[in-house]
Amino acid sequence: MTQDKLALVTGGSTGIGRCLAQLAAEDGYDLLIVSDDSGVTRMDDLSETGVAIETLSADLSVQEGVDALLERLGARVPDLFFANAGRGLGQSFLDQQPEDILQVLGTNVLGTTMLTHEIAGRMVRRGSGRILMTGSIAGNMPGTYQAVYNATKAYVNSLAAALVRELDGTGVTVTCLEPGPTDTQFFQRAGMCDTQVGQAPKDDPLMVARAGYDAMMSGKPEVVSGWKNKAQAAMSHITPKAVLAGLHRKMAKPQDE
Repeated sequence: MTQDKLALVTGGSTGIGRCLAQLAAEDGYDLLIVSDDSGVTRMDDLSETGVAIETLSADLSVQEGVDALLERLGARVPDLFFANAGRGLGQSFLDQQPEDILQVLGTNVLGTTMLTHEIAGRMVRRGSGRILMTGSIAGNMPGTYQAVYNATKAYVNSLAAALVRELDGTGVTVTCLEPGPTDTQFFQRAGMCDTQVGQAPKDDPLMVARAGYDAMMSGKPEVVSGWKNKAQAAMSHITPKAVLAGLHRKMAKPQDE
């Protein structure tokens, strides 16, 4: 792999992450794609772009997975870092299993934080780099029937916004992508197929990825993909939390509740 054109993509086997990898490859970046899905090794179509592709299956919800990724990366410093790995979790808070809660917290908070800390540090020492963190418009509202997930995305949104200011002037930019419901495996994996939001039309993942990719390459601090999501994000800043929690309850409540 060439160090001067390397993109690191977490959660890159499917969905938004897979599309981000595609966009980076089309721009000539070699890829290191990481996922906890064994399917991450099947990237044959991306090889048609002519870039070098390296894959790693690792569980980024635990420190051992983070360490495995850093060991594979070695001394290399990515030019682009897509901190995209994330886990969803539906159902009522008390019905969620502790191990599932820990998986969500570990992936969305621990893994994202520790990898960003290391990669951003390397980029700052080199004096250049671009980071795209996948947050969510869900982080702007209390997540009734999705409480842990929304809380973790509020964390990611906040972390990204803080790093934008902290890294200003270092040559490293941070962009937060805030998608709405997107047509990926998210709702199936989160056990939310029987909810209003799970059954509603969703955004195309390539469109969402393109919005994030372009914003990152332009050095913008954040982007909300899709006009409906932009309107919802804007409303969330002026709507009382109790009202937002009630609206989210309607969207995420399982049909049998």
